[in-house]
Amino acid sequence: MAWSSAPSADRPRSRSPRSERRSIDRPQDSARCPHGSTARPRRGRGDRQASRRLHPARGAQAARHDDRKVRGRVPCGSPQESKCPPCAKRNRQLRMAQCREGWHLDEEPIITPDEPTDGQRWLIEFRADMQAKRDEEEKAGGDTSDLDAVLTGLDIEINEAGMRGNVLGRTASKRVRSTKRRQDAPDLPKRKMASTTLGRTFEAADGRTYRPSLFVTLTLPSYGKVMNGAPIDPDAYDYVRAARDALHFSKLVDRFVQNLRRVAGYDVQYFATVEPQKRLAPHLHMAVRGTLPRAEMKQIAAATYHQIWWPQADEARFEGDHLPVWNDGIGYADPDTGEVLPTWDEALDQLGDEPMHVIRFGDQVDVKGVLAGSPDADQCIRYLSKYLTKSLGETLDGQAQREHAARFVDALRYEPCSPTCPNWLRYGVQPKSVKSGMVPGRCKSKAHKPEHLGYAGRRVLVSRKWSNKSLAEHKQDRRTWVLEALGQADEPTDPHRYVWQPVRPGDPDVAPIGVRLLRSIAERQRWRAHLRQLEEQSLSANPQAA
Repeated sequence: MAWSSAPSADRPRSRSPRSERRSIDRPQDSARCPHGSTARPRRGRGDRQASRRLHPARGAQAARHDDRKVRGRVPCGSPQESKCPPCAKRNRQLRMAQCREGWHLDEEPIITPDEPTDGQRWLIEFRADMQAKRDEEEKAGGDTSDLDAVLTGLDIEINEAGMRGNVLGRTASKRVRSTKRRQDAPDLPKRKMASTTLGRTFEAADGRTYRPSLFVTLTLPSYGKVMNGAPIDPDAYDYVRAARDALHFSKLVDRFVQNLRRVAGYDVQYFATVEPQKRLAPHLHMAVRGTLPRAEMKQIAAATYHQIWWPQADEARFEGDHLPVWNDGIGYADPDTGEVLPTWDEALDQLGDEPMHVIRFGDQVDVKGVLAGSPDADQCIRYLSKYLTKSLGETLDGQAQREHAARFVDALRYEPCSPTCPNWLRYGVQPKSVKSGMVPGRCKSKAHKPEHLGYAGRRVLVSRKWSNKSLAEHKQDRRTWVLEALGQADEPTDPHRYVWQPVRPGDPDVAPIGVRLLRSIAERQRWRAHLRQLEEQSLSANPQAA
């Protein structure tokens, strides 16, 4: 295709409207997606920047002489397609492989902890010695502040070395409330737990054995009639309840998994994703290993609830410019009376018999049986990962839905999202870990950001014994497959073999963006051609595999 800027008799000399010029695809735009190169790299989080690769082992002079080539292919790792399409596509494929490998396992996964290294052993032994010295100093009535600081630093080093949790466990007392079920929630059957993560098997008449699994979809209840993703009557739509359900949706999912395992009688494993509905409420798609009757699954969903035992947040005490004032050493106080607001613990001590909020699932529960290797299984895996590359707020379509989203975000603005949320000052309570500068309506949690729509939890929920592999190990499997196809040894690489430095604007080694993208596309074409050649050689050498 040849483009010419010279005027002709058939073409008007006037410039085309801006809208028409913007609708014309640029060469780098049309070549972006098929080859995995970013068409419009930006300098920000979630983007691919032009970088220079240096070899620390060769020294600075050798690095400047040999590695002045500027590269624009440093993966940013962003899972969002709006920030980096190639990295988002790679992350989605990785999640699909993780889901596929763990859904229909027929052997019990064995998880063995790694042996501690010499450095980890030394840290634990040194931590024990310092704890003994601290106990002796406290017994003698001495000052233990210095030793406490040493122990705190050691705990941080132990966690950084790879240990999970805390060395001493829970040191602060935990508030305990009654675990008695609500009267308006149905009871659930409870089976004796079996030490397995595999579901039941069924034998057909022809002798073949099947181990089916489940694909479950759970939604939240209705907040008002909607049409095409927007309320018919916005004034009658319960935005407050919808906002609170979105804020605490992750806790409800945890409760559902607990109830599911109690009823199933074994350690149920799952792979789940959280996605937005058209009405902007989060809902859950879950791949479950093993099977249960559909009636029991719906019974579990109906009996699952979560109570939020927080102070009441229905009536605002302070609004606009009439806000609590900060006093050093005391905390926030009423600007009119000077009365110090109750702390978080004091507010919890004054709670009544009813929780602030109770969240439940809606009546729509979809349960589908899936067999390993069937077309339904592949379709469900693609559906599970369909919206992983988009944020919760990227699915808006139409003016009515955008106005609905604006009202929903406005309802979220002053809803407390956690015990440390500054919005508690609006309702006359000092947040947990209170500090100066807190202002209601300006919480920095991602739950209050429009792109998250109140849900601050993880988009992908994977149980620990799902595939017996971590996400890093799944990524290593993909790397091993490529190296085997190339005929190279899969040897561990040194993470410090290269140093990447971002280049500054005006650097003489920086080629134009179009040139860098064409280089990247040419390199990927060469890689793919090499892989196809190796695959053809492997198939010609092994006709049975073909």
